[in-house]
Amino acid sequence: MNATPATPETPETTPLRLGTRRSVLAKAQSGLIADAVREVTGRLVELVEITAYGDTSREQLAQIGGTGVFVSTLREALLSGEIDFAVHSLKDLPTAEPDGLTLAAIPRREDPRDALIARDGLTFAELPRGARIGTGSPRRAAQLNAWARSFGLDIETVPIRGNVDTRIGYVRSGKLDAVVLAAAGLIRIGRIGEATELLDADHILPAPGQGALAVECAASNADLASRLAELDDPYTRAAVTAERSLLAALEAGCSAPVGALADLLGDGQVVTEMRLRGVVGTTDGSTLVQLSTTGPVPASPAQAAVLGRELAAEMLAKGAAGLMGERAL
Repeated sequence: MNATPATPETPETTPLRLGTRRSVLAKAQSGLIADAVREVTGRLVELVEITAYGDTSREQLAQIGGTGVFVSTLREALLSGEIDFAVHSLKDLPTAEPDGLTLAAIPRREDPRDALIARDGLTFAELPRGARIGTGSPRRAAQLNAWARSFGLDIETVPIRGNVDTRIGYVRSGKLDAVVLAAAGLIRIGRIGEATELLDADHILPAPGQGALAVECAASNADLASRLAELDDPYTRAAVTAERSLLAALEAGCSAPVGALADLLGDGQVVTEMRLRGVVGTTDGSTLVQLSTTGPVPASPAQAAVLGRELAAEMLAKGAAGLMGERAL
């Protein structure tokens, strides 16, 4: 019998390789983007699991270079051609875009707020005096301590690391009274129901870009970049560009105690303005510089970046530089 000839592979039939970290959250986020890419390209997408140094090191994030350590290995895989594109949590990306790569898409943002998971279903205001709250983020520690101080609550912020199960496990085992995690991550892995309170941005501003995903590919692959761009949400891109521009203008790394959130404001029918809020504080919460500005909805990412730089300049004039410790680009 004659063998059936193999169907030759073409660029259209070759699966696209999506690089992802190995955590449950990273794979859930990558899976969402993989499904969307299949829809717009009609091509198969396979996940390629890559271990980053930040996943294996047990040191605190601030000691190993901040959350940027989670993306460097994926970026190296992109530049070497090992993978075709990658998905990152945007808040983990350094503000400087590396040569050879392009941020092809920032899809519509999930809830940017932080979420409290506390013992006995408690809200933040209901926590007992001396409550121990776990977080690996200086930004969260600064604002949690300041918020607690505002109504006479005495808390201790405890530095922690680990995946979602590990962090929530500290509460379930009684080692901590509460932990704070990004609401978006809990939503994407189907565990937002475990949150005892979503923390209002009036009290706790999220990290710049929190809740948004970044889809990155090689700048030389113009065809793939243009297809991925179909996933881009212009309002989300404008908002996070303003937030990340503020972070960059403060010359702060992604482990600095900086929070920022850009809100799109309107009458329910038409979006007319963008409000950008920023905060910098000492990790004990004793001093915060918190300012906001409102302007027309930016017509381009460049205009959004101007909004961020202008607010950063105001914050620096109010003494923000002295609250961030060692500053890093």
